[in-house]
Amino acid sequence: MRDLIFALSLLPFLQSVSSCPKECSCDAHSNLVDCHGRGLYDIPRKLPQEALELHLHDNRLRSLGSTSFRDTPHLQALNLANNSITVLSPSAFLGLRHLRVLNLANNSIRELDRRLLVSVRNITVLDLSFNSLSGLPGAFSESFHHLTHLSLHHNRLTKVDRVHLEALDNLQVLDLKANPWRCDCHLIGLKLWLETFTFRGGVLDSAVCVQPPLLQDRDLRLIPYELFHSCMITSYSYLFANIHYLDSKHRSFLSGPALPSPHPHLTEPILPECEPKPRPRPANYRHAMATVVITGVVCGIVCLMMLAAAVYGCAYAAINAKYQRELKMKEKEAGGGEGQKNIQEDEKEPLEG
Repeated sequence: MRDLIFALSLLPFLQSVSSCPKECSCDAHSNLVDCHGRGLYDIPRKLPQEALELHLHDNRLRSLGSTSFRDTPHLQALNLANNSITVLSPSAFLGLRHLRVLNLANNSIRELDRRLLVSVRNITVLDLSFNSLSGLPGAFSESFHHLTHLSLHHNRLTKVDRVHLEALDNLQVLDLKANPWRCDCHLIGLKLWLETFTFRGGVLDSAVCVQPPLLQDRDLRLIPYELFHSCMITSYSYLFANIHYLDSKHRSFLSGPALPSPHPHLTEPILPECEPKPRPRPANYRHAMATVVITGVVCGIVCLMMLAAAVYGCAYAAINAKYQRELKMKEKEAGGGEGQKNIQEDEKEPLEG
């Protein structure tokens, strides 16, 4: 009887062990299924349904089919890093409603289907680093309202529309380094969003420009807005829309000849753009203040010189007038003396006669 009870108590454990694929190791207590580093070309079949964490990194997986994870609907963490995945079926993650952590780093993924993201709306950590992504799908921000950590470093991103990021209200960490960012007029919106993101306390590594040569190796956040002066002159509405975070349909894009792309192998077309002027002359606030001060000093000196000239003129006129008056008085006195002498002489003549 005791043996029977003991056998019945071990039955769930034996069932869990028997359901574990031979290519993997399973932990019944933590519901962890570890299949990493086994040289697998396909995902093992008959995975434990109660599995919460599945490790498939460091294998040779090349694609994810539509029924890859139908046996593990309760997965919360899935690690597919360091494989050779190039194709993702739109329904590869169908049924994984509880998935929180998804690691697809170090693969060869070129694009993400917007239908692929609908099944994993509750993800909080998404790692897409070291892939070949040249853009993000349109429904990216709509699918990841709970996302807190996003890694996009070491891809082929030349630009990202702020619309893909501004709806990620819970985002705390964003990795964007080692992408060929093209810092032209189309990245003003991203620059504004990154500045707002870091101001709110978000953690950002860097977004270093590769093109144009004038801005090469400079962080997008640290580039003065004056260097985008040519963009602002021809499209004030574009800048206004980005500053106030209006809808993207109200933005006006600049028209102009497209420059040759530094990555011709990318299939994404390059929109017309306006490059910053080769030799910009930014209106520096300090220079403007110095100009105002110098102008004020020069004007003051001129005014003082004019005042001195006026005082000198008035003094000269007063002295000249005084001199003329004194001269006339002397002439009158001289004239009066001669008249008296003539009278005396006239009086003496009759007496002598």
